[in-house]
Amino acid sequence: MERVSTESDVREFLVSRRARITPQQAGLPAYGGNRRVPGLRREEVALLAGVSIDYYVRLERGRLAGVSEEVLDAVANALQLDEAERAHLFDLARAAAKRPARRAGRSRGPLPDSVLRVLRSMTDCPAFIRNGRLDILATNDLGRALYSPLFPDAGTETANIARFQFLDPRGRDFFPDWEESLNTTVSLLRTEAGRAPHDTGLTGLIGELVTRSEEFRTAWAKHNVRLHRTGRKSFHHPAVGVLTLDFDAMDLSALPGLTLTAYSAAPGTPDHDALRLLAAWAATEEPESRITAPEPGPS
Repeated sequence: MERVSTESDVREFLVSRRARITPQQAGLPAYGGNRRVPGLRREEVALLAGVSIDYYVRLERGRLAGVSEEVLDAVANALQLDEAERAHLFDLARAAAKRPARRAGRSRGPLPDSVLRVLRSMTDCPAFIRNGRLDILATNDLGRALYSPLFPDAGTETANIARFQFLDPRGRDFFPDWEESLNTTVSLLRTEAGRAPHDTGLTGLIGELVTRSEEFRTAWAKHNVRLHRTGRKSFHHPAVGVLTLDFDAMDLSALPGLTLTAYSAAPGTPDHDALRLLAAWAATEEPESRITAPEPGPS
């Protein structure tokens, strides 16, 4: 089943990337007549990558084990993959060859006190630490306040962003830019699935979401991936209304697989005022400043 899943992922990813590129975009002549595929043909990708048609067909059938990095680079260039997509292709090749993932030795167990102290010291901006499954492992006070709908009970210690977004009726209201937020979440999980194909917690989460959410199932089938480093995100908070914040996501190099995300707003803007209102609300609610999840498990 593992081999079938990996081969299927490779096949569907390559087919989906090939389908989005026209011959004109690839710099190839467009001959007359009806084309049976929406994008490039296999032989056109093979030509652009400098490999035989038979060899590329083998790759598109999911047989990436033993493929050299040079060939993977050539295919990535032919398909005009971006940074996230190129990394995903290499992750799929590692999974096919059963080689260690890019982020080997992913962090397990409780977060170090020193990391939690840094997190709690960030008093002017919401911040949290998550793993690749989008489990929130720890927050500062303002982060807990911002994501309070995910923690309905004072004693709640863990939350998963994707599960809340797709399976909780409040998820659609909390993320007002629904389509963009939906696609981001699914793309991040698809990216993590390539990095950590043996993470049973991740595969269980994806299986649950595919089974219970038609919207997730549809987005998952697109095989989109992305890097999530900086940008803007909107929230519809039940206490302060809509606020749109800048975010910066930073990998914790000492804790492989974990990311610290911090939100901010430019001073003097309505969103900055909303953050101050959120801080005042958080002070009255007295949220927990530390949340530690169970061991993330192997991946």
